[in-house]
Amino acid sequence: MNGPPLKWLAPYVVLAALSTGCVTQKTFDALKSERDALDGTLGEKNAALSAAEGTLKRRDARIVELEAALADEKDKAKELGARIDRLVGDLAALTRDKSKLQGSVEQMTAALADLEKRRAEAEARVQEFRSLLARFRSLIDSGKLKVRIVDGRMVVVLATDVLFGSGSASLSKDGAAAIVEVAGVLAGIPKRMFQIEGHTDSVPIASAQFPSNWELAAARATTVTKTMVEAGLPASRVSAASFAEHKPVATNETQEGRALNRRIEIIIVPDLSTLPGFDELKKLDGSTK
Repeated sequence: MNGPPLKWLAPYVVLAALSTGCVTQKTFDALKSERDALDGTLGEKNAALSAAEGTLKRRDARIVELEAALADEKDKAKELGARIDRLVGDLAALTRDKSKLQGSVEQMTAALADLEKRRAEAEARVQEFRSLLARFRSLIDSGKLKVRIVDGRMVVVLATDVLFGSGSASLSKDGAAAIVEVAGVLAGIPKRMFQIEGHTDSVPIASAQFPSNWELAAARATTVTKTMVEAGLPASRVSAASFAEHKPVATNETQEGRALNRRIEIIIVPDLSTLPGFDELKKLDGSTK
């Protein structure tokens, strides 16, 4: 049931009765006082209710405010999480870049070391060529031989016209002396192999001893090789080869050109172990030594 309690209505009922003459003045006054007290209590309760309603509204407003602040903090936390993810990604990228850079530095260092090694080897070969020139200086100055670089190899060139007679593979006295002198120089070059190559001009030869220029060039190269060995050059360090007329250094159309083509070349065989890629070559041939 809604509305005020019945006991609150009693003073009003009595007052109504008094107005009709049903109650005494004393009763009326007592009831009026009770009504006034009830009115005061009701006013207090209404004031308390209003205060409670105000407090509730303020609490609801505060809740709304706190919920908005919480939502804002959640947004900030989400943004911070995204920034952290980006920073973690950037750090990972920097780590990879650092690793690549470190690898590049190591590769560059290795490349520089390899270049330095090659430079030292190149300087050593240049110095070796200068040393060879110095060793042969007297023979070069006398016109008995020349020292050249041919196809990346150091080559000592002797004209066969000085060493041999026409169509002959026998050394002349001066030729033998020159070969002995050359052998002494070569023997002083340590750890090197030498190949003696015979070359002729294109004028054909056909004799019982030399059916072609192949045999003539081979016989001359062999004669020079044997003479060098007899002069003290170890036989294990020297070999002979024939090219006949097939590696000319000048035209065979002139007398001067043919004279240049008739020659003995002493090849100073390169030491492959000092050349780039030698270790890879050893792996390819299956060698374990």
